[in-house]
Amino acid sequence: MKKPVSDLTLRRFPKYIQFLKTLQKRGEKYTSASEIARRLGVHHTQVRKDLALTGVRGIPKVGHKVDDLIKAITKFIYWDEISYAFLVGAGHLGTAILHYQGFVKAGFQIVAAFDKNPEKIGKNIASVKIYNIDRFSYFAEKMDVRIGIITTTSEVAQKITDLMVKNGIKAIWNFTPIKLSVPADIIVENVDIYPSLAVLLRKLHELEKASRKK
Repeated sequence: MKKPVSDLTLRRFPKYIQFLKTLQKRGEKYTSASEIARRLGVHHTQVRKDLALTGVRGIPKVGHKVDDLIKAITKFIYWDEISYAFLVGAGHLGTAILHYQGFVKAGFQIVAAFDKNPEKIGKNIASVKIYNIDRFSYFAEKMDVRIGIITTTSEVAQKITDLMVKNGIKAIWNFTPIKLSVPADIIVENVDIYPSLAVLLRKLHELEKASRKK
């Protein structure tokens, strides 16, 4: 049995793709693990280990073909396939996510959104129709979607989680600040917006305070 790939490794791959596509747009045909490491601030040994996981091989004293690297990494993280998702919570954050065009590049598509607000229900946001949350079970059974995105308030996040799990959702992208309670076989990826903001603001104030003392 293969050893599971670490979350840290998986989080680096999209950064590699972004850098490689920049090279591709400039017409550069080859690159190296050392160049990727230098440009992205990752140790070259780690980059080599990451790339080795994809099975791609470089040319001695030349490096890796940029096109081959992009294809290999894209396949490794399943961005070459289409993954469908439901979104619950069509408020400001949910609307922003529905409008985001970058998901297409990752083979990720939100096929339906749900809310309880009568003013939202029946409307389309970025070509995605908003349905009453009461219809979640119907569409989950009909469309066989396995990914759920939660952009609701914290107060109802667990209730929505339970609804998703009950209806076959296996992976949840949680944009709320609470820890969700799920069975062991359910994947939850938390987007910690507020902790990140706390770090940003604290560091900014510390920097400004230090500057005033000079």
